[in-house]
Amino acid sequence: MQQTDLTDNSPQLRRTLSIWAAIGISLALMAPSMAANINPQGSALSVGRAVPLAFVLATIGVLLVAYSFVRLCQIFHHAGSVYGFVGAILGPRAGITAGWCLMGTYGFWIIVTGMASGIFFSSFLGEIGIWHNPPTWTGFLFGSIAIVLAWVMAISPVRRATAVLLAVEGSTVALILVVSVIILVKIISHTAPNHATFTLSVFSVPHGTSISVIALGAVFGFLSFGGFEAAATLGEESKQPNRDIPRAILGVAIFGGIYFVFVTAVEMMGFGTSAKGVQAFISSGTLLGDLSSLFIAHWIGDIITLGTSVSAFGCVLACTVGASRILYALSRDGVGPKSLAGISRRLGTPVAATVAVTLGAFVAIVVFATVWKATPFDAFVWSGTIGTLIILVAYAMATVGAIRILFFSKQKIARRWEIVIPIAALVVLGYTIYRNVIPYPTGANAKLPVIFIAWIAVGVVYILLRPAVARRAGKLLTSQEGLATMEEVTAAGPAGTGR
Repeated sequence: MQQTDLTDNSPQLRRTLSIWAAIGISLALMAPSMAANINPQGSALSVGRAVPLAFVLATIGVLLVAYSFVRLCQIFHHAGSVYGFVGAILGPRAGITAGWCLMGTYGFWIIVTGMASGIFFSSFLGEIGIWHNPPTWTGFLFGSIAIVLAWVMAISPVRRATAVLLAVEGSTVALILVVSVIILVKIISHTAPNHATFTLSVFSVPHGTSISVIALGAVFGFLSFGGFEAAATLGEESKQPNRDIPRAILGVAIFGGIYFVFVTAVEMMGFGTSAKGVQAFISSGTLLGDLSSLFIAHWIGDIITLGTSVSAFGCVLACTVGASRILYALSRDGVGPKSLAGISRRLGTPVAATVAVTLGAFVAIVVFATVWKATPFDAFVWSGTIGTLIILVAYAMATVGAIRILFFSKQKIARRWEIVIPIAALVVLGYTIYRNVIPYPTGANAKLPVIFIAWIAVGVVYILLRPAVARRAGKLLTSQEGLATMEEVTAAGPAGTGR
């Protein structure tokens, strides 16, 4: 990797975005409509009917993590997100590692959401009779098309991209909520087609279920929130970053919690809380699509399936935007190639960095499909697991940074008792990683922790072997980019500083 020098005449990211743009990228990357159709089944494998309870616990965990991001975004605003935050507080080596982790997560999630979009779109074509029994490879075909379209939109002016993100995800979530309310009304009024009944047992676990099993079920709920912090990558493009970015992150996390708990409760009651109902829940190809077809009309189920595909595409776009901003920020500071540090004068976006992350996703897809003979669903699961494990490390590093600057700097920025919040977040993050690695996966999944560790190791080894790169990045963070160090922030007071 080469170093780069910036001049005052270099094109810069433009401050044109409102709070709605920040909400759009976080909401799209979290992809609540897609997650509500897939992720609850993982919790059901552990806790049975108590999926909504798992999401209640997950919401608490996510809000604990969100505390650190909100606090840090009130002080710093940087295109590299955790790269800038952690680098300013814990030093450039830690910052580069955190940025490398978050970029890797968004990169792997491009594959996750691309494959999800392809799988759901193939299913939609089969359901409406356009392509009966589409072959497995169509998931790769339509997923690849989604990734290419996301690349095209990601290099366009970012206001357009974030507007699309908010419109796509917002409309799909609204449809899901309307459908969920209709299903709930039919259940309460005893007019459900499968004789489903309203019950609060979905918030209690079957007798004899251990705490560790409940926690494992909550893990799947916790993973559904991944990406809620994506607004942090727009810190240099928001008009009022110290106000809008924290509000967007916290607002999306709170909304996600309410949404997931409500929708999963309706889903579980809709399928039924008996052993047969839970098994049907786990086996469903699209939870809300199947329920819509059963409770309302088949065409509603088709719309939900199509909407989920479009939602997944919105998440592809959000991941591409997020990964490209972090790669741009790293390259701007000499950690990455100089060729990836440019901003298009016409578009105002990091075109080269966007091309790089898109090509990286395609290379990984080719490896999955040809070397490991993966199906589109395999690529979805593998990339999702790897990306999630990586982002938990980035979350942990950001939380440690928040603890240090908020509670152990010369000027105390936060009230002392608040330290229990980030400490509790570290416990949640550590346990989540543990439950995803122990017991160690077997079979095809055995490679996933290895790739997770290898990705982090590459970043760590590179920094250890190139100490001059880290020193230069640290200087650029605090000089040319105007990002204050922890000492400067605490000396200036809680208002902090940023670019």
